[in-house]
Amino acid sequence: MSTVKKKVLILFAHPSPNRSEINVPLFHSSGGHDGVTLVDLYAEYPTFRINIDLEQQRLREHDVIVFMFPMYWYSTPAILKEWQDLVLEYGFAYGTDGTALHGKTFLCALTAGGAESAYRADGYNHFSVRELLHPLEQTAALTGMRYLAPFALFGARTAAEERRIGQHLDDWQNVLLALRDDRLDLIAAGAASRLNDDLSAVIREA
Repeated sequence: MSTVKKKVLILFAHPSPNRSEINVPLFHSSGGHDGVTLVDLYAEYPTFRINIDLEQQRLREHDVIVFMFPMYWYSTPAILKEWQDLVLEYGFAYGTDGTALHGKTFLCALTAGGAESAYRADGYNHFSVRELLHPLEQTAALTGMRYLAPFALFGARTAAEERRIGQHLDDWQNVLLALRDDRLDLIAAGAASRLNDDLSAVIREA
């Protein structure tokens, strides 16, 4: 008997996967779980000709939507913006009859090249990652989705040599399965600055 309670859709976007030390392993580690669907957007749409009907049907069929990507210039890679522009149509995702996403959960699983200390008011980048993701948070609000704090790894450029990738992958497995099995405290996860700051505070025991 299946124990799946929530279906999770992971939309992966990395324009240079052959150079990825973290995002590609994170994406691949997400496979093999009942109820989890993986979509590599750059592989599926190399010319950016996105199948709107297919993508909207995928959204209808899943309860949790994950954007997985490396942060580029304080935002998502280009194909994720193209996906939003085309797929989240009026009458589907918003507007009087656009209720297809209401009640779903949305979060970002991302990497940032800089240290965490760079993402604050007095840091090099002046804003926290959560603040930089405000357009996506507002997109979730407009489309009726519950927005969760990002699952983020800072200092991605040095993570391999500092041997931080293994723990990050393990933490993601815990979050992913908690999302699928409805064991994530959505209120606590929505209020956090980063989802993986303290997993014991947001994940309920099975």
